[in-house]
Amino acid sequence: MSIGIIVMIIVAVAIVAALSIAAGPELRRRKLRQQFGPEYDRVAAERKSRKLAEAELTERERRVQKYQLRDLSDAARDKYETEWVDVQERFVDAPAEAVADAQRLVDSVMRDRGYPVCEYEQTIADLSVRHARTLDPFRSAHDIADRAASGQVATEELRIAILNFRELFSELLAGSSRPGKAAATGGPRIAAGNRGAEAGSLTPRPHH
Repeated sequence: MSIGIIVMIIVAVAIVAALSIAAGPELRRRKLRQQFGPEYDRVAAERKSRKLAEAELTERERRVQKYQLRDLSDAARDKYETEWVDVQERFVDAPAEAVADAQRLVDSVMRDRGYPVCEYEQTIADLSVRHARTLDPFRSAHDIADRAASGQVATEELRIAILNFRELFSELLAGSSRPGKAAATGGPRIAAGNRGAEAGSLTPRPHH
């Protein structure tokens, strides 16, 4: 092999390496956008820097990777589904109390899955790694539940809170503990076509 050919090979390898290094940040950004969805844009807006946002989201990944996350057994899923039916039935007579129970049920499932349920913002950060799709409904439900404690929430908002808590609850039940895997879609999550039916069943009993 001539020296000229060797030089050409070395130059070609160097160019490929340089292109790979240059493309690295963009590939990483694309991965984070796909994984975190709207949460990526939310954090970028809060930090006013994509670089800072990506560093934070990467740190969230590292934190969650340290957890001993696990899938629930079939028996545990059945138990939680039964408890959720009880919550919905309780809504008929005590909507605000049912919303509080729904929030506690979500916390319980998180603990059983291996999440350290702590202060709200950290819980949001942890959930964003594998459950970004349900974060906005969960935020809304959490806000309504907080306001419900003071009795300043309309029944329709309480109904929305129950449905929104159910989004995360169902995804946690059906999810996977394997890194990089999104929650399963074949589990008990409410399908779009069934959401309206469930909403209709959450009708408080009139008090006379």
